[in-house]
Amino acid sequence: MERQKMKSRVFKVASAQSWDSFVTQTSSVVVHFTASWCRPSVAMNPFFEELALTYKNILFLLVDVDEIKEVASKMEIKAMPTFVLMKEGSQVDKLVGANPLEIKKRIDEAFG
Repeated sequence: MERQKMKSRVFKVASAQSWDSFVTQTSSVVVHFTASWCRPSVAMNPFFEELALTYKNILFLLVDVDEIKEVASKMEIKAMPTFVLMKEGSQVDKLVGANPLEIKKRIDEAFG
C-alpha cells in the first residue's frame, strides 16, 4: 500500500510583508531560518514538517535567509539553521543548530 503524501503544514514566507502578517496574526509561531546551500538546514526540513503535523495549534514558518534578507537581519540570524519561537509577535526563544530533540523540548516548554 502506497503512503499518501500529506499536505505540508509548513508555510514558506515569501516576503517581509507576509512575515509581518504571519507573526502578528498568530499567537504561537515556530520559524526555521534556512538557506538552500546549508546542508544541516536542508536536513532539518523533514523533521520540521513532522513537528508541524504534531503541533497543530502552532504555525510553522520557513524563511530562506537569502530570499528575505531584511527579516533575517531584523531577527539577528547569524547562522543556519536557526529556530525562533514566538508568542504574540515577540521572540521567546532561539536555538541555533540542527538539534531535533532540543527543538522539540523547547517547543514543549514554550507552548506546552
